[in-house]
Amino acid sequence: MRATRKLRGFLQVANVVRKSGSRPNCMSDYTPALIDSWRSTASSLGFLAPTRTREYASSRPYGFAQRETNYFADRTHTCRFAENDVMIMHADTNRGIEVLLNPIYNKGTGFSLAEKERLGIRGLTPPRYFTIEQQCEKIWANLTEKGKTGMFRWRSMQALQDRNETLFYRLLVDHIEELAPVIYTPTVGEACLQYSRLFRRPRGMYFSADDVGHFNAMMYNWKNDVSVIVVTDGSRVLGLGDLGAHGMGISVGKLDLYVAGAGIEPSSVLPCVLDVGTDNEELLADPYYFGLPQKRIKGDTFMNIVDEFIQAVKNRWPKALVQFEDFSTDHAMPILKRHRENVLCFNDDIQGTAVVVLAGIYGAMAAMGKSPGAITEQIFVVCGAGSAGMGIANFIHAALVHHGLSPQQAFERFYILDKHGLITSNRELKEGEPGVDDLRPFAESRRDLPDGINLREVIESAKPTALLGASTVSGLFTHEILTRMGKINKNPIIMPLSNPTSRAECTAEAAANATEGRAIFSAGSPFDDVSRDGVTMVANQGNNLYVFPGLGLGSILVGSNYISDGMLNAAAEAIPKTLHDGAIRRRAIYPRIADIRDVSVKVAAAVMKQAVDEDRENRGGKIAHMISREGIEGLERYVRSSMYYPEYRPTVFSPGSGRGTL
Repeated sequence: MRATRKLRGFLQVANVVRKSGSRPNCMSDYTPALIDSWRSTASSLGFLAPTRTREYASSRPYGFAQRETNYFADRTHTCRFAENDVMIMHADTNRGIEVLLNPIYNKGTGFSLAEKERLGIRGLTPPRYFTIEQQCEKIWANLTEKGKTGMFRWRSMQALQDRNETLFYRLLVDHIEELAPVIYTPTVGEACLQYSRLFRRPRGMYFSADDVGHFNAMMYNWKNDVSVIVVTDGSRVLGLGDLGAHGMGISVGKLDLYVAGAGIEPSSVLPCVLDVGTDNEELLADPYYFGLPQKRIKGDTFMNIVDEFIQAVKNRWPKALVQFEDFSTDHAMPILKRHRENVLCFNDDIQGTAVVVLAGIYGAMAAMGKSPGAITEQIFVVCGAGSAGMGIANFIHAALVHHGLSPQQAFERFYILDKHGLITSNRELKEGEPGVDDLRPFAESRRDLPDGINLREVIESAKPTALLGASTVSGLFTHEILTRMGKINKNPIIMPLSNPTSRAECTAEAAANATEGRAIFSAGSPFDDVSRDGVTMVANQGNNLYVFPGLGLGSILVGSNYISDGMLNAAAEAIPKTLHDGAIRRRAIYPRIADIRDVSVKVAAAVMKQAVDEDRENRGGKIAHMISREGIEGLERYVRSSMYYPEYRPTVFSPGSGRGTL
């Protein structure tokens, strides 16, 4: 009984740590009590306290001990310490094989002997113990064998996530540069095309048109507290068109990157799909399509469904961040405007893309030896007048105004083209059509050229310094266009931003060939660097991964209920500041994806500071006080210490569950 009371006391302290979110100020309060409680009960319960090296005496006749190295002692990262936390099993989980079948708790060959006894799985796993690093090495060797395709890696990673979530995220964190294109674009696009046939295990939540009126109750079917939601209706998936319920692959992949890139707790993310049908005839004819086999709902009925979803989220998790993903052009901006002040939210296709493009332009200014204010000297041609293109144009326009131009002067620096050519004041823009309000001021400022002229004619007349593509038209930037950009500018800024790779306006090789490697190049999908005559053109990737993890983390930590343009601009300015001098000399305008956690720390801290400056903090002044006391460096330490890091934690049963053996 005494031992039982001690264990329950330890678990109560551990539960306080877990609920506190393991922030540094609360960890310093609770960790000593937690560890002391753990150590005081170790001998009476047969548990072992956390030490540098753990040795478990073997009762087997072979006369040797199983040795488990504590890799915590040698860790170089400064994220939240997992040894100061425990994995507390849900009360419904039984001892034995059920532990191994649950991907949240399963460690495969990573269970210690003490855990095997405690959890009732001794004999159910192989006897040899492997660290999480050793497990990662084995899986990585398999994934990187010669001949393995991107889809093989995607399916292998999904299978790993289905059986061992911690190991999945550890592998993703350790190899984020190689695996981000697998987990997300471009490979996830291929997976989404056949998602119904690849479906193995439910993940996330599906809210269909058949569920209207029940969204609020359905939210309670998800048992965990949620901090971040990614929701899509699958109507415009990565430039591949309407994929309906297959859009779930996008929501899942995006949240995996939130966890890996910003350390959001895996248990606090929720991928969602609003299934209102699809206009994709191939899917409607597919007997295995798992979404609603009906034409897509549109208009006011669709907007009412979105409204019901947002209200249900607010009722269940009022402080959660909602990221809108891959909504069609006619719905994306109206949804954002409708709910931006209603719930903590942002649209990654519109705002996230705009932020990363602006960050790239600031990086290009640095690569040319210019200050950020030199952005006011640039002339921009934007191909694509959809939600992404106009989001980019509007955000760059705001930056031009921020750096001293009048709004009208800033509008005059843009040439916007759609499928009909240049959009000018002579273009008939019908009132009420999607995107017209955003497009109109750009069109009205363009009175010097005929409406509808093609891209080549615009380049000849405008002599732009930056060519941006958000059209999803492969090959739009022809050799002739790129060559002319290279003749007009010493270092032309070429940004084919459309995803996936098959929809990019040009390749890195095409840009390098046409400009003799002098272009400052950035694409939405990954390309290899290109060398020409001893000159290497860096194939930068303007990946939204630089933005949304840190932006989301910072918004959550500061407790803001609104993501302002100022917070977005702060994120854009923070990204190029992570570049070192050598990278800038190579004309790299973005940091390496491998450094994404460091980038996310900088972005989150910048976003939080801006939120404090705008009086948007809702943490009782805690963040403002931290900034005044410790500056931005202290804020960055706080952000980093708040990040989840995938390590195996001691696994115990929930207090009072009666599942354990004492």
